[in-house]
Amino acid sequence: MGSCSPLFVLAVVLIGIPFGINEAKLAYDYYKCSCPNLETIVKGEMLSIFLTDATAPAAFLRLMFHDCQVQGCDASILLNSDNSKHKPEMVSSKNFDIRKRESIGYIKSILEKECPGKVSCADIIALAAKESVSFSGGPHIQIPLGRKDSTTSNYQQADASLPPQGIKVHELIHTFASKGMNLEESIAIIGAHTLGVGHCMNIASRLYDPQPNGHTQYGYEGYLRLKCPTRVPLTNFTFVPNDITPTIFDNQYYRDVLMGKGLFTIDSSISTDPRTAPIVRHFAIDQNYFFQVFSSAFVKLSSTNVLTKGKGEVRRQCNRININ
Repeated sequence: MGSCSPLFVLAVVLIGIPFGINEAKLAYDYYKCSCPNLETIVKGEMLSIFLTDATAPAAFLRLMFHDCQVQGCDASILLNSDNSKHKPEMVSSKNFDIRKRESIGYIKSILEKECPGKVSCADIIALAAKESVSFSGGPHIQIPLGRKDSTTSNYQQADASLPPQGIKVHELIHTFASKGMNLEESIAIIGAHTLGVGHCMNIASRLYDPQPNGHTQYGYEGYLRLKCPTRVPLTNFTFVPNDITPTIFDNQYYRDVLMGKGLFTIDSSISTDPRTAPIVRHFAIDQNYFFQVFSSAFVKLSSTNVLTKGKGEVRRQCNRININ
């Protein structure tokens, strides 16, 4: 009698042994019975995306961060307008250039054929992000599953919850402490900046209204001004790589930051703040340790304030709530 058979479940309940999958919370084997091929399917689809778009890993990682930071990892960022008075999160200017939402929807459509009504869009976002880290050379992270999808999405919550471009170190620490992260994990999770690019609209203020405690190499500042020559960018699509290896998940970000080549204000700040500078130096010389701490931070970020049984739903389509 297999562990997923109804008779086994009944036997477990009758003899008083806790069943392996606790529906009231996340679990590493959550889909063992309901969708056993889930991670294999997601991995295969993600590989196809990565091979045709080298920037995709950064996009999926950013998508998860922006989803989780607002009202927990609940796929609220995927909802489109329902013509109600509440505009969805994507209306927020802080979600500028969020990409790959449609790819999550496509993967969901495949999973609906394999396991109809079982896998949440929130779990797909989390799995896509962890595959992005691994494919790019980062750690292989195991995450618990069982998130449910929200039935709400509000741009005002995104405006209030997503970090501002000029976030200070103490604000960063507070933000991630609310997700259960310690100081090291807070500096590790920002290491996700090792992937992707920054848009001029998000760095112009630090170039043309510099802070007195900024730490930017003179030559690098000149490079940034060349890439972003005006206080108000001429277009929204001018960008600068986050570090010199923008498609590889490594610890180059921390090395660059120590050399005064931090792209964002917070990047420069963590290299000089006495609370965080020792951590930055440690991560810069020990990539394995960075990977270890990042993995822990990733699990916490993707597992905090999630919806589980009794809350939320499993959407049939990721961009709209279910209509019964």
